[in-house]
Amino acid sequence: MTGLTFTQRSRVPLSGPLDPDRPRPRLYVLDGLRLLAALFVALHHFAGTARADRPGNLIWGRPVSEIMPDVFRVASYGWIGVEIFFVISGFVICMSCWGRTPRQFFVSRVIRLYPAYWFAVLFTTGVLAAFPGVWERLEPRDVMLNLTMLQSGAGVANVDGVYWTLWAELRFYLLFLVVVAFGLTYRRVVLFCCVWGAAAMLAPSAGSPLFMLVANPSGAWYFIAGLALYLMYRFGQDLLLWGILGMAWLMGQKEIGTRIDTVEGVSGWRGAVLIFTVFLLVMVAIARGKLDWVRGRWLVTAGAMTYPLYLLHYAAGTTLISRLRDDMDARLVIVVVLAGFLTVSWGVHRAVERPLAGVIKRGLEGAFLRVKGVGG
Repeated sequence: MTGLTFTQRSRVPLSGPLDPDRPRPRLYVLDGLRLLAALFVALHHFAGTARADRPGNLIWGRPVSEIMPDVFRVASYGWIGVEIFFVISGFVICMSCWGRTPRQFFVSRVIRLYPAYWFAVLFTTGVLAAFPGVWERLEPRDVMLNLTMLQSGAGVANVDGVYWTLWAELRFYLLFLVVVAFGLTYRRVVLFCCVWGAAAMLAPSAGSPLFMLVANPSGAWYFIAGLALYLMYRFGQDLLLWGILGMAWLMGQKEIGTRIDTVEGVSGWRGAVLIFTVFLLVMVAIARGKLDWVRGRWLVTAGAMTYPLYLLHYAAGTTLISRLRDDMDARLVIVVVLAGFLTVSWGVHRAVERPLAGVIKRGLEGAFLRVKGVGG
């Protein structure tokens, strides 16, 4: 596959990979990576913040670095799990919607994102109402607007601070939907990566809030890295894809430094970039088929728990820690809370996501057919 020209790659049929007879195994390792990233983020929120105005100190009563310095040193880097999520998202979205129509892409995103999210908004609101004192509750009208997942665009606060990443994801989906509408090919995805990357680089100097909103310079290059890695997985490596990935690494390390300086302030740039680099090397190994041997149904379960865990753990988890901190060892508190949220996340997947996914899918497909019939 590596010997194909750019033109030959761009003409690969939409309905399947380059070799249609070659089986494409499920990438179980991605399920495991997603759960690890979610746990890393949760550990950061529970034990990896140091600034006096951060909830990580409010929930423990004093700096976490004094209570459990060994845990803090590791947890202080956990925020980079979000960047890892973005890269995996670029890979998975390109993989899952290859050959799909815009309608199929839209339906798949709705049923994947909204059921667990609706539950999380209501669950977190309930926890904050039952245990006040750590987080400020939103007005009912703002909670209801949160159910749309579009509250950031309307200038409304999130019920839970972690929802900011969903706003970045939604903007990525809307941009990529344009490529899906034309039909995914190697050439079109590469062109999308180049155009979006250029826009992300120019946006900070353009002085246009709308341009910044669309280009999303703080997150664009992580998604682009994921897209390039999927193309490498599907079509094989080449110099162009390595160039895109290299550029994504360079821009990614810059954004990592910016986030440390302006938001996190608890971890070193060298350590964060090292973690990011090692992760990208693992993703390259996945893209080159070196980790196809990683199997296990438990990894599928791990992947299914990741999204609910990410949505549920922060505001509700830190609130619960503030109530338990005086009754048991700090490390045990973290283990108990994480175990509890993993259990709840599994339940959300089984009792909320699965049943609602079928109902929403049937409803949306019926609505699309009705619109098509009226239009005809």
